[in-house]
Amino acid sequence: MSLLNRRMLGQIMVAGLAAQALGTAGLSTAAIAQQAGGLKFGRSRPFSYDWLRKYAADLAAKPYQSPPRPDPAIVSRIDYDAHGKLKFKTDYALFADGKSPFPITFMHVGQFFPKTVQMFAVAGGKAREILYQPDYFTMNEDHVAQKLPAQPSAFAGFWVREPGKDWADKEPWVTFLGASYFRGVGELGQVGLSARGIAVTPGAGVPEEFPDFTAFWFVPSPADSDSVTVYALLDGPSLAGAYRFVMHRTRGVVMDIDARLFLRQPIARIGIAPLTSMYWFSETAKAAAVDWRPEVHDSDGLAIWTGSGERIWRPLNNPTSIVISSFLDNNPRGFGLMQRDRDFDNYQDGVRYQLRPSAWVEPKGSWGKGSVQLIELPTDDEIHDNIVAYWNPAEPTKAGDALDFAYRLHWLADEPHPSPLARCIATRLSGANTPGQQRPEGVRRFMVEFAGEPLAALPPNVAPEPVLWASRGEFSRAFTQPVPGNNPGRWRAQFDLAVNGTDPVDMRLFLRSGDAVLSETWLYQYRPFS
Repeated sequence: MSLLNRRMLGQIMVAGLAAQALGTAGLSTAAIAQQAGGLKFGRSRPFSYDWLRKYAADLAAKPYQSPPRPDPAIVSRIDYDAHGKLKFKTDYALFADGKSPFPITFMHVGQFFPKTVQMFAVAGGKAREILYQPDYFTMNEDHVAQKLPAQPSAFAGFWVREPGKDWADKEPWVTFLGASYFRGVGELGQVGLSARGIAVTPGAGVPEEFPDFTAFWFVPSPADSDSVTVYALLDGPSLAGAYRFVMHRTRGVVMDIDARLFLRQPIARIGIAPLTSMYWFSETAKAAAVDWRPEVHDSDGLAIWTGSGERIWRPLNNPTSIVISSFLDNNPRGFGLMQRDRDFDNYQDGVRYQLRPSAWVEPKGSWGKGSVQLIELPTDDEIHDNIVAYWNPAEPTKAGDALDFAYRLHWLADEPHPSPLARCIATRLSGANTPGQQRPEGVRRFMVEFAGEPLAALPPNVAPEPVLWASRGEFSRAFTQPVPGNNPGRWRAQFDLAVNGTDPVDMRLFLRSGDAVLSETWLYQYRPFS
C-alpha cells in the first residue's frame, strides 16, 4: 500500500476523460472565444445528475482509459518549487463576478499531480467546459509550464474560496487535488487529514488502486447560501462513479455526499467514505530521542458509534508492519478519525497540530452489515499519511454491480453528536514496576485516562470500576484513581498485562459504577514485540 507524501500534497493544496467524450474536440473559433469573468468556455451541453450517473454507467461498461496527461517530459519538471510559482490569478476565478458567493480557483498539473481534470460551469441545466489557458496562472516566460499546449487541459484540481470582497487574501475552505483526495477546513481554522472518493483494495495484498476524479461541474449558489454544489465523475480500472457534493460553510465544513458506483470487475476490498491521516507518535509510545516534540500527529484515534449504540475509542498506533483491524457492525451510526488532544504544550510545534480538524462520517440510510476497517502503516516521518479508515460492506462485489452510498462528512473539532459518557483522553504504557523490586519480564503496565461528567458526578469516596477483557494474557493490579491535582472528572485506570510470545493482543476497557456505564469503550491492540 502506497504512502502519501503529505508534506507535498498539504503545502500545495493550502498555500480523465478524453476531450471528445465531453465535448472539447472540434470547437469552433466562436465557441472558444466565449468568455465570462475572463475565463474561456466551450460549447453548451445539457447537464444533470441523472445524466452524470448514466454517463458513469456507460463509462464502466467500456475498457478503462487513463485521464490525459500533458507532455510527461514537461510535467515531470514542474517540481515542488516550480509548482509553487504557478499561482492562479484571482481575476480569472469562476464566480469572481459575484454570480455566486464562493469563487473557485484552479490548480495546475505538476510532478506530483500529472493527470488532467476537466472543469465545467453549470447554469440553467447546461454545462460549458472551462478551457485551460496558460494566462490563468502567474508564469514567467522561462517557466517550464509555458511549453505545455493549451489542450488537453492542464488543470489538476480546485479550491473553494471564502465569500466576501477580501476572499483572495484568505485560504480556501475546501480543496480537491490528486486522485480522489479532498480536504475541508475544520472549525479551528486548520486543514489536516484528507478524505477520498473511494478506496479500492486498500491493504488487500494486491497493489492499491487510486481512481481519479476526472471531471467536476460547478453550480452557482444563491447570494445568501452557505453551500456549494459540485458534481464529480470518478474513473479507475475497477469502477466508475457519479458524485454529488453539497458543501456547507458552517463553523467548520459539512459535506453531504451522494455516490453511485458502477463496477467493471469484482473488488477484493472496497472502502466507502475513506479517511486518510498521519500518526507518528504521541504520549502512548515514542522511541527515545526520535524527535524533540512530545507528539506529532494529525489524528490520535478512531472513534466509532455502532449501530447498537456503543461508543468506541481506538487509539492509533505506528506499527512496525502493516496492521489491519476490522470492527464488525450493522448499520453504523458514525465513525471518524479524530484529533482529541488540543493542548499546544503536548505538541510544541508552530504548525499547530493542536488545531487540526477531526473528520466524522455520518451514514445516511441503511449501510447494512460490514465493518469499519482501520489500516495502520509504519512511518518514521510526519510527511507521510499512514492511517486509513473506511466502511467495508460485508456483501462481496462482482462485475456489473451498482452501489449507492450517501453520507454526511463533518470537518469539525469534535464529533458532531458527542456521547454523554466519559471519554478516553490518554493511553500510556510502561514496564510493570514495583519500587525496589526487579521489573518482571513480559509484563506491561497500562494507564488509561478518562474524563467526563459521569466521573465528576460520582459520590465522594466512590471509585469507578475498570471492566477489562483481553484476547489473551492475564491482568493483574487493576484499579482506578483520580488524576492528582485539581482535575474534577478525570480518572486513571491502571493495570498490568502479562503475556507470552509476540502475537498481538486485543484489549477492551470501560468504567462503570454498579450497573451504570460511565465511559466509552477503550479498544487497543498491544503488540508485545513493539
